[in-house]
Amino acid sequence: MTAPLPPDAAPPLPSASPVVVLGPVQQRAPLPDVLRGLALLGILLVNAQDFAGFREWTQSGPDRTVQVLTDVFANGRFISIFAMLFGWGAAGLLERQGLGIFVRRHLILLGVGTLHYVLVWHGDIISLYAPLAFLLLLTARMTARGLVTLAAALGAWWLGLGLLEGFAALGQDPGSARFTGLPDLSLAESYAAVASGRAADFLGDLVGGSLYNGAWLLALFCLGAAAGRVGLLLRPHEHPRLLRGLAWGGLLVGLPLGLVLAWLNTRGDYASGLLAIPVRMGGGLASALGYVGVIGLLTVQDRLGPLRVFAAGGRVAMSNYIAQSLIMTTIFYPYAGAQFGQWGAAAAVGLALGLGLVQLPISAWWVRRYGIGPLEWLVRRAVYGK
Repeated sequence: MTAPLPPDAAPPLPSASPVVVLGPVQQRAPLPDVLRGLALLGILLVNAQDFAGFREWTQSGPDRTVQVLTDVFANGRFISIFAMLFGWGAAGLLERQGLGIFVRRHLILLGVGTLHYVLVWHGDIISLYAPLAFLLLLTARMTARGLVTLAAALGAWWLGLGLLEGFAALGQDPGSARFTGLPDLSLAESYAAVASGRAADFLGDLVGGSLYNGAWLLALFCLGAAAGRVGLLLRPHEHPRLLRGLAWGGLLVGLPLGLVLAWLNTRGDYASGLLAIPVRMGGGLASALGYVGVIGLLTVQDRLGPLRVFAAGGRVAMSNYIAQSLIMTTIFYPYAGAQFGQWGAAAAVGLALGLGLVQLPISAWWVRRYGIGPLEWLVRRAVYGK
C-alpha cells in the first residue's frame, strides 16, 4: 500500500500503470505551500506584539511607522489565509480519507495545540481550529456556491455584531481604557508559574474563544472548502478570471480598511479597541483574498520567482510555528530573556522578520533531506499508524 496523499498533493497524472509512492515526498502543487509559508511569516510579524508585550496605540516614531505598515499589510490578513487553508485541508481530508481519519487527525491536532498552549504560549490557534473543524462535517455535501453563501451569511452576522458593539461603545465614557489582550506576566516569573497559569486558563479560553470566534472561523473554513470544491489552489490555471477578481476586489477593499485599522490602533480608548476587531478581520479577509488572487495569477503565469522559497516553509508549517513560539517566548518571557514590555514595534517586528526568514533555508534543507517536518511526521504517524 502507498502512503495516503496529503490534501495538497498535486492531482495524479493519467498513466497506463499504477504509480508506486516510495517515500513521504509527493508531487505537490506549489500554490498552497507558498501561501502557507507566507501566512506563517505574516502571522509571526503580527504576533510579535503579543510576544514582546507592547501596546499598539503607544508607539511613536519608527515604532509607529512599523505598526502602521503591519496593520495595513499583515494584521488580520495572513491569519485569514491560514484559516482558509486549514478549512481547505480539513475538507479535502474528509473527502479523500473519510470520517475516521478526519476525526483522528483533528483530535490529535487538539492535543498538539493544547500542549502548545499550556507548555509554550497562550496564543495557540491549533487547539481552537481543531474542534471547530468538526463543524465542517455539517457542510460535507454542500456545493461551492452553498459554502460561499453560508460563509457570507456567517461573516456578515459576526462582523455586524462586532460593529454594533463598537459603535454602541462610542456613547460610553470616552475615557474608558482600551483592553490589551496581553498575558499578565508580572507576578509569574518562573516557568512553572507561567505554565500553571496557562493550564488553569486553557479550558475557559478554548470555550470562550470558540463561542466568540466560531462563526467567523467557520466562515473562513467554508471559503477554504469552497476553494477545494472548485480546485482553485490545485488547478489555478483553470480559474484566471476568478483570481483576477479576487486580486482587484480584495485589495481595493482590504487596503483602505487596513488604513482604518492603523488609525484605530493609534487610539487608546475602549470603543476604538472594539471597532478594531471587525475592521481587522473584515479588511483582513478582503486583503487575504486579494493576496491569494495575486499569488494565484503569478502561479498561473509561472512567475512565482522568489516567492517559491516560501514553499518549503509551508511544508513544515506546524514545526516552524511551534519553533517560533519557543524562540520568541524564550527571548521575552520572564523565566528566560525577560524582555517582555521592553521592546517597541520596530525592534520586535524586525526580530520576527529575521526569525521567519532564517527558517526558510532551514526548512528547504530539511525538506530536501527528510521530505516532511518533524512534527508533521509525528502527526502523520499518529493519524495513519505508519
